[in-house]
Amino acid sequence: MSKPRTIDVDTSTFVRFWLVILALGLIGLFIWKALAGLILIGIAAFLAIAIRPLAQKISRLFNREQAVFGSVVAYVLIIGVIVVILALVAPLVIGETTQFLSRLPNNFEQAFGGWDGINSFGQSIGIDDLRKEIIGAISSFSQNLVGNLGSVLVSSVGTISQVATGAILVLVLTLFFSLEGPGIVADFWGRLERSSADGQKAKLLQSYRRLSERMINVVSTYVSRQVMVAVLDGLVVTVVVLLLTMVFGLSGDLALPMGLIAMIFYLIPMFGPILSCMLITIMIFFSSPPAAIIFLVFYVIYAQIENNVIAPKIQGNALKLPATMILIAIIIGMYMFGLVGAIVAIPIAGCIRVLIEEWPEIQRLREESREL
Repeated sequence: MSKPRTIDVDTSTFVRFWLVILALGLIGLFIWKALAGLILIGIAAFLAIAIRPLAQKISRLFNREQAVFGSVVAYVLIIGVIVVILALVAPLVIGETTQFLSRLPNNFEQAFGGWDGINSFGQSIGIDDLRKEIIGAISSFSQNLVGNLGSVLVSSVGTISQVATGAILVLVLTLFFSLEGPGIVADFWGRLERSSADGQKAKLLQSYRRLSERMINVVSTYVSRQVMVAVLDGLVVTVVVLLLTMVFGLSGDLALPMGLIAMIFYLIPMFGPILSCMLITIMIFFSSPPAAIIFLVFYVIYAQIENNVIAPKIQGNALKLPATMILIAIIIGMYMFGLVGAIVAIPIAGCIRVLIEEWPEIQRLREESREL
């Protein structure tokens, strides 16, 4: 049996230990309290990095050496596109929903043959008076809706105001990051390089800088190419819906908004095209079931061509991530931060891949720097 051992710790080491614990606790408390604000800052930084390729192309297009010009034009252009999308898509969704509700009684009559048909159907599944059950359920739903309407309105107003405030802050921060971010980053690395006179430390610093530049390039490249494929997807859907409206005598106003819906949903990794296909098919179905079936068949075929030929050609497999890792990243991001987490999960996974590739070289330079 071994004897108990006594470890002597001087007072300064003891104090430093608990100061570190206290500091870690305070940092954790700060992150927890400021988590919402930190998420907004992260989203703004992500968007600023994402629009950098567009800003650079605009600057080159107009032969402007100043990055500020391209950033401002790109920012205004993106805001304008968002406003146009909301102005076109929102009325379509509201109008189609209203049209569906107005057609609901006729569709019910055609599908079930009125109350006699619904009662016959209920008896076939063991319910003697399905009409009474439906009326009772609707009555109960109406009473609960009226009773909770006040609290729902109050909570909705609070939620809308919070979302609006967050959106405004993200837009303002994105503009500031786009204008001042490159200068701040360049000044930061310049100060570090001037303070690193030692050759080995300079090499280590260059490795860190290369790592950060590769991560920024991963984010900007992925987002820009994803947007290109999304725009193509939206154009294809617009053309197809326009042709269907001409063939089946539907309103031509459906084409552009549905194309915008397809473009927006394509930005949601993996699940977005499926959701847009279902939504557009349902909305067309309200006006013409045959047109909806044709669109569904076409989009399923086109999605296979897009995922296996078009998207890899445009994106060039820039992230070099297997499908399994992409799906894992999306699931983790979605459960941690919802829709925003799902959207940014893939470029973050790409940044982690870059870190894994660069880390052995950084570790080697760090060890050589310690030996010196």
